[in-house]
Amino acid sequence: MVQVIEWVNPGEDEIIWRYPNEVIKWGAQLIVHEYEVAVFMRDGKIYDVLGPGRHTLTTQNLPLLYRLVGGSNSPFKATVIFVSMKQFQGRYGGETQTRELAPVKYYGVYWFKVADPVLFITEVVGGQSLYDTADVTKFIRAYFNEGMMKHLSAYSIVDLFQNLDMVSTQVKVKLMEDFRRLGLELVDVKIEGVNTTDEWRQRLFWIMQTGNAQYVMQMDTAKQVAAELGKSEGAAIGTGMVVMPQLLQQPAQPAQPAQPYAGGGVPPAGYQQPAQPGAPAQPAGRQEICPYCGKQIPPGARFCPYCGHQIHRCPNGHIVPEGAKFCPVCGVKIE
Repeated sequence: MVQVIEWVNPGEDEIIWRYPNEVIKWGAQLIVHEYEVAVFMRDGKIYDVLGPGRHTLTTQNLPLLYRLVGGSNSPFKATVIFVSMKQFQGRYGGETQTRELAPVKYYGVYWFKVADPVLFITEVVGGQSLYDTADVTKFIRAYFNEGMMKHLSAYSIVDLFQNLDMVSTQVKVKLMEDFRRLGLELVDVKIEGVNTTDEWRQRLFWIMQTGNAQYVMQMDTAKQVAAELGKSEGAAIGTGMVVMPQLLQQPAQPAQPAQPYAGGGVPPAGYQQPAQPGAPAQPAGRQEICPYCGKQIPPGARFCPYCGHQIHRCPNGHIVPEGAKFCPVCGVKIE
C-alpha cells in the first residue's frame, strides 16, 4: 500500500501540523495543498522543503535526505512538518508603563503570516521545540506582547491617549523587524484601546488643559511633599500649604539692566516705554483646551465643537474633571 502524507482538513487557526509517522518510504505520495509547504527535518535540522503539489518521494526531490541516509533505498526516518502560509489573526492585551511610569493597560488585534518557512521552523518550531499549533500560537502571542510592552514604554501618556494612530503605526514598524527575525511577516497592528488608573486620568486631564506636563507633575510632587509634612509629629498647622507655593514657584528670569535714556533721539536697546496713565491694560488672550481631544475650544463652550464631549465647569466657569466635587482652581463646591 502506498504511503500518503497529507495534512487533511487543517483548521482556520492551525499554523503547523506534524505528520505522526516518522518512518518514510521511498515512493510515498506527498500531497501539499495551496498555501502550504512541507518541511523535512531530521535530528533538529532542516534538509528539504517541498511546495504545493502531489510529489512522489524519490531521490530526486529529496536529495539532501537521500545523501544523509547513505544512498540506501530502505525506509528512512524524518519529521515532516506542514506549514500554513495563510494570514492569521491574533489578539493581544497587557499592562506596561509609559515614559513617566504611568500604568497603562492596552489591547488590540494583529495580523501575521509565515514569510520564510525555513527560518520559521528553525527559530520557532525546532528552536523552541514547539510542534503543536496551540503552543506555536501561544509563543507568537507572548512574543508580540513582550514587544508591545517594550515599545509602548518609550511613549508618554499624552501620546498614547492623543496620538494613538501615530503610536500604532510606529510600533508596527518596530514589531515588523522583530517578527522578521522569526521568519514571520507582521501584516498589520491595531491598538483598539488604552486605559490607565483614575489617578493618572486626572493628571492627564490637567496635562491636556495646561499643555505643560512638567508643571502638572511638579504640582503632584508638591502635594505629596505637603501631605508628608503634614503627617510628621510637631508639624505646624498648614506647614504643607506654606511649602507648596515655594515648590510651585517658577524659576525667576534674570532681570534686564535698566538702560539710561534722557529722551530725544532713538531709545537704546532694552528701554521700555512706561505705561501711559489712563490706558487700560489688555487682558491676555484666554485659551481653553478640550480635555478629551486636546483641541482649542471657544471660551465658555459647553460642548467641544470637535469631539462633541460635554465640558464640565464650576460655578466660576473653570473647566473641571467629570465627577469632580470641588473645583481644583477656585475650590468652590460643585453641586
